[in-house]
Amino acid sequence: MYIVCSDLEGVFVPEVWVNVSQHSGIDELKLTTRDISDYNVLMRRRLELLKKYGLTLRDVQNVISLLKPLPGAVEFVDWLRTKTQLIVVTDSFTEFAEPLVRQLGRPTLLCHHLTTDKDGIITDYNLRQEDAKRQVVDALHSLNYKVIAIGDSYNDISMLRKADFGILYNPPQNVADEHLDLKVVNTYQSLKRMITRIIDGEE
Repeated sequence: MYIVCSDLEGVFVPEVWVNVSQHSGIDELKLTTRDISDYNVLMRRRLELLKKYGLTLRDVQNVISLLKPLPGAVEFVDWLRTKTQLIVVTDSFTEFAEPLVRQLGRPTLLCHHLTTDKDGIITDYNLRQEDAKRQVVDALHSLNYKVIAIGDSYNDISMLRKADFGILYNPPQNVADEHLDLKVVNTYQSLKRMITRIIDGEE
């Protein structure tokens, strides 16, 4: 039996930090896991920038409240539910991801969480576990599930490689070029066809 584990941002919804950058005018906040492979380096820099410019969790959540799923994402998730189960596995945070996942019909969400101070400034990020995406695949394998993993960024690679089938969905060219052994698709229609072939035993 197959289960699909998918990243959230860049696959189903826009990149949160890119939109925070656009709304705040803080150019460096546009960097994501598509650009920087070390997640901890990226997050520490983000928190430094939020503190420097006085942006609170509420400020980020206000930007998130404006975001909608990518065109075709809701329909794809609805289709996927007719084929198998979906777990959204993201390096985002409950405080960010909940309203976005709700718009997708609330598939199972596995992510991290944030710590804030009395003024609402984000002071720390708390990982559910190290290399959490790969760990999810390991756990599902221990339950005798096969895993189809979908992602678009550096922080998805260990999950994609551990899965029975790993798919890069619409990745930036730098990520695709560095991982030529992984299958790449760029549209939901192509993703549907590939998943169907996998489930039907044709891949």
